[in-house]
Amino acid sequence: MAQPERLVVGLGNPGADYAFTRHNIGFMALDVLAPSSNWQRKFGAEIQHAVLNGVPCLLIKPLTFMNLSGEAVGEALRFYKLAAGAVIVFHDDIDLLPGKAKVKQGGGHAGHNGLKSLDAHIGPDYWRVRLGVGHPGHRDQVSDHVLSSFAKADRVWLEPLLGNIAAAFPLALEGKMDDFAKRLSVA
Repeated sequence: MAQPERLVVGLGNPGADYAFTRHNIGFMALDVLAPSSNWQRKFGAEIQHAVLNGVPCLLIKPLTFMNLSGEAVGEALRFYKLAAGAVIVFHDDIDLLPGKAKVKQGGGHAGHNGLKSLDAHIGPDYWRVRLGVGHPGHRDQVSDHVLSSFAKADRVWLEPLLGNIAAAFPLALEGKMDDFAKRLSVA
């Protein structure tokens, strides 16, 4: 397989208990980008080599829990000798309404444990694709909210959002991040 030009990371928690939770929307994003079962284990993660829109990519789902996600990504980044700017991370964001998305490079972690870990292991200069899962209303409820499964009613915005990610991702690979961001959010 060719040297990857991009590391595409989905943040989530491993295991069937977390598969359809809000915290695992990053894993779900990777599943729509490369919907095959060719996942292998390496770097403490499930990985898949894929050529997306002509660009060699390594897709990464860390097998550590969220707060240690940066370990696997850091190991892969060093192995392939890539800069943090070659990393695109999909993650949940409680500060965005469900179905909304924003894209930015660098910045703070806003208390997100997966981003804290990435910052510690690769620095802050990677691309973040923030996928809105809504806020529970009170900060004491955040953990239960992100670790709870999506409701059937959430499919109204979740499925179109994931479809938009799959359709628009070639723009991100072309470096057209603003255009990619504009195509993500569900109206």
